[in-house]
Amino acid sequence: MRLIKTLTMAWLALMAMVSMPAKATLEIVITEGIDAARPIAVVPFVWEGQGEMPAQIADVVSSDLRRSGTFNPIARGMMPGQVSKASELDLKAWIATGAEAVVVGKVSEFGPDQYQVSFELVDLVRAQMTGGESRGLQNGELVQTQDHILDGRDTVIRGSQFRQYGHRISDLVYEALTGIKGAFLTRIAYVTVADNDPFKFQLRVADYDGYNEKVLLRSKEPLMSPSWSPDGRKLSYVSFENGRSEIYIQDLYTQKRDRLTSFEGINGSPNWSPDGTKMAMSLSKDGNPEIYVMDIATKQMKRITNHYAIDTEPSWHPDGKSLVFTSERGGRPQIYRVYLDTGRIQRLTFQGEWNLGGSVTPDGRYLVMVNRTNNRFHIARMELETGFMDVLTETYLDESPSVAPNGTMIIYGTSHNGRQVLAAVSVDGRFKARIPTQVGSVKAPSWSPYL
Repeated sequence: MRLIKTLTMAWLALMAMVSMPAKATLEIVITEGIDAARPIAVVPFVWEGQGEMPAQIADVVSSDLRRSGTFNPIARGMMPGQVSKASELDLKAWIATGAEAVVVGKVSEFGPDQYQVSFELVDLVRAQMTGGESRGLQNGELVQTQDHILDGRDTVIRGSQFRQYGHRISDLVYEALTGIKGAFLTRIAYVTVADNDPFKFQLRVADYDGYNEKVLLRSKEPLMSPSWSPDGRKLSYVSFENGRSEIYIQDLYTQKRDRLTSFEGINGSPNWSPDGTKMAMSLSKDGNPEIYVMDIATKQMKRITNHYAIDTEPSWHPDGKSLVFTSERGGRPQIYRVYLDTGRIQRLTFQGEWNLGGSVTPDGRYLVMVNRTNNRFHIARMELETGFMDVLTETYLDESPSVAPNGTMIIYGTSHNGRQVLAAVSVDGRFKARIPTQVGSVKAPSWSPYL
């Protein structure tokens, strides 16, 4: 138990290293899809201490689950009561609310700036079947079990870690109820553009929900195409601060920057390999924009494509053995796949006028891209096995889709009321949200890996 607590404290300390005081410059506005989500109850955690609780963890958990598009937390006024343990629940009353599951917990003072957080997740559907009492074999004997309690944990945190630990609980609840790993402890990188700021272009990083925003780089010249390293410690991006496009890598913890390329012409679209050792990019150093792969340690470069048309926007397949990229070799921008062992190139998209900015979902099942049909740019997904395409959005001038590490959500740039903003859509297209900002325009979002 001591080892678990030590590891937990170390993990939370690491999260705190990159956090700023809680602040949401980006505010997620859910626009569609919550009515079809599964009902769940997140009971306000009970406080056992002096004064007021530093923060209400249940608020974070409830917001996370609502923003996932999968769950719709019921209103507090519908809850039969506030309890802190599963054993205190009146199961019949809670089942009557229609919620499929309920989260209960408490926060206790543990020491100077230390708090013990306890929570339990109860499956009300299972409880309805068993009446809260079931039996199972243990060491060959039939004993009473409580298999309707899906999870329960005690953890000690600091006062500054309430929000991060709320996201951690959300991850555990989401995975227990869906079988899919939660992605609430992830972050997003994006570029803001403010015309009234002398440093007009800024590269920023925030929690997935917009809180704890941090400015990584200010520039008078454009910044583009942020991309996360697989370990979540570094970002690559394109900067024009020296009057030409250059690719940089920046460490989020030390702020150390390394210039990766500064060739004549285009240095664009950097994208990390799944093992973090290589960088795919588009360069025009040999005349025409082509796809290259660089070994980051040795700086050795390999040219991947060789065609008179423009090849750009490389993105790695999750197996690391192929790249998808945008090419005009067919006369219009379409998405192709190149196999790195043989160099074989396969055209993937045929529907619509243009398809560009493609990336493959982490499970390798879908290609997510920007699709232009009838001069309208929308986010679309295509099942790679069948080639069947779904257009997911109805927003305006959609661009730069980036998929969450669990493959359930897509964040992208769009236009709203004449400004560039971020928006999100579930991979099945049912849930949609808009993420306006208080600072100028926002573009080029990039969703981090698991942290």
